[in-house]
Amino acid sequence: MYLVFTTNDFPWLTIIVAFPISAGSLMLFLPHRGNKVNKWYTICICILELLITTYAFCYNFKMDDPLIQLSEDYKWINFFDFYWRMGIDGLSIGTILLTGFITTLATLAAFPVTRDSRLFHFLMLAMYSGQIGSFSSRDLLLFFIMWELELIPVYLLLSMWGGKKRLYSATKFILYTAGSSIFLLIGVLGISLYGSNEPTLNLELLANQSYPVTLEILFYIGFLIAFAVKSPIIPLHTWLPDTHGEAHYSTCMLLAGILLKMGAYGLVRINMELLPHAHSMFSPWLMVVGTIQIIYAASTSPGQRNLKKRIAYSSVSHMGFIIIGISSITDPGLNGAILQIISHGFIGAALFFLAGTSYDRIRLVYLDEMGGMAISIPKIFTMFTILSMASLALPGMSGFIAELIVFFGIITSQKYFLISKIFIIFVMAIGMILTPIYLLSMSRQMFYGYKLINVKNFSFFDSGPRELFLSISILLPIIGIGIYPDFVLSLASDKVESILSNYFYG
Repeated sequence: MYLVFTTNDFPWLTIIVAFPISAGSLMLFLPHRGNKVNKWYTICICILELLITTYAFCYNFKMDDPLIQLSEDYKWINFFDFYWRMGIDGLSIGTILLTGFITTLATLAAFPVTRDSRLFHFLMLAMYSGQIGSFSSRDLLLFFIMWELELIPVYLLLSMWGGKKRLYSATKFILYTAGSSIFLLIGVLGISLYGSNEPTLNLELLANQSYPVTLEILFYIGFLIAFAVKSPIIPLHTWLPDTHGEAHYSTCMLLAGILLKMGAYGLVRINMELLPHAHSMFSPWLMVVGTIQIIYAASTSPGQRNLKKRIAYSSVSHMGFIIIGISSITDPGLNGAILQIISHGFIGAALFFLAGTSYDRIRLVYLDEMGGMAISIPKIFTMFTILSMASLALPGMSGFIAELIVFFGIITSQKYFLISKIFIIFVMAIGMILTPIYLLSMSRQMFYGYKLINVKNFSFFDSGPRELFLSISILLPIIGIGIYPDFVLSLASDKVESILSNYFYG
């Protein structure tokens, strides 16, 4: 029995992907009005899933092996050779563990859900399966199916549990993401059918395939549009502030923590690995777009009255560093981008959680109506301040080290002229100066001043043990990665080297 569980023959990934949605479907048999029963059942599933994932990776994942591990390959549909192919490497292990961690905390944060709690928790679990499936699939069509599976729960979570304009933001979200999925599907079919009568969907085989330049550029543009909407990359980012502004805060945690990272993951996994020549041609343009994105989002953020929209624009700005890291085509640049994916997953989720807990107490969304909350909710004020510092890349926090490594990536890049590198670093530095301006002004508007103290019957409860536990749980990895980034970098470094050596220096 022990041998079965410690060998790669055991279908760990299939269990990890199928367990949340399968266990979630059993919620139909739970009592309809049993809000607490549904909640604790979902939390137990999430914790069990996280434990299974951690166990499987600890005992079966070899750090120094850049090849695909825990691989599974089952024939699924005989008609056109469609396989259930799963496998992980250094690129996907961090994002899968991040997904498990953030989803567990988001489920704990969703308290209380008064409207149809069974459906809410089932959708959280369905989204969990879709996200882990996307990160671990080794088959292009399976990747596309998992990518789509995760859209429907998000749409329903937005349209049923949210603010006053939730239907507008949910419709905007589905139009953008479903529209971009068409490009993804065309790219998947185009790549798989090129040059052979039998469709080739296996990512390992496709990585060694070469294409005519024009065709590779067309494929690259198709995939880029799909991942640019999800990341988001400007000008395809406009769904994000509206969606975050209206969504329930546990949905916001999943959106900021995991959903945006799927786009960045797709850029590395498909655009970089499968289409290296086109990526080499497009990377200067991506570098420019990433630089503009940092400045644009950082300068737009202070103009937002809505607290969650302001945090959403900070997410857009931070995603700019990931795009720059990916387009630098260097070892430190790509490592920095992967570290930023993990780092911002924690920081973004934490900020949206604290914004949600503040809203639960004062029922105010607009920053100009807030003020003076630091006296009555000192614990939330402390956590918000610490996490704002993490977001503005304070040394000792994960954001600082990720952005610093991306800077090194640009400096050491052989692809760009010195003058262009200096210009990009200068513009990025301006973006890093603007970041504290909008984050600290947000804290000032919320917590300082006298606006709410002068209101009659003014009293709120400070954060309880559950909220404090959640905040500290997210803060610990942020500080941990900031002090010892090698914890994350060691997972992906071999994979990063193999991507760069095979496709750009080989």
